Amino acid sequence: MQIRTLHAYVGMLIAPTVIFFATTGLLQIYDLHEAHPGYTPPAFLEALGSVHKDQRLALDHHGPPAGKRPLATSPAIAKHDREKPHADASPNSHIATTLLKAFFASVAIGLIFSAGSGVWMAFQQTKRRRMYGLLLLIGTLVPAILAALTA
Repeated sequence: MQIRTLHAYVGMLIAPTVIFFATTGLLQIYDLHEAHPGYTPPAFLEALGSVHKDQRLALDHHGPPAGKRPLATSPAIAKHDREKPHADASPNSHIATTLLKAFFASVAIGLIFSAGSGVWMAFQQTKRRRMYGLLLLIGTLVPAILAALTA
């Protein structure tokens, strides 16, 4: 088997997971998977974030994962920590954090595009289309079923 064929087979098998982690990671960069003052995430975002972070599908979670307690003990401290995670951070640090988040977000988008275009390119080859479809299906169903079993 040629390295290009092996690369395509492995790529089709892992593409759904790469896309999943890039997408949920993108959501986590901006804390869209966790509740905070003035924002409650949709249940499906919370569940997907739980799979990404804890390898466990937690439906209607709305709090820290089982067995994990928040560091702050009072709501006032927790709110303060969320609003100012680095009270002693300089303005340059805030700018650097914002730029780093933007860079990581662009990397996540690049991964989604790259994996998606790789799947599309693989299906342009009619010779192995059936095998690619099977591997893509396996790569989608196996983690989905395993995640559902963790709920």
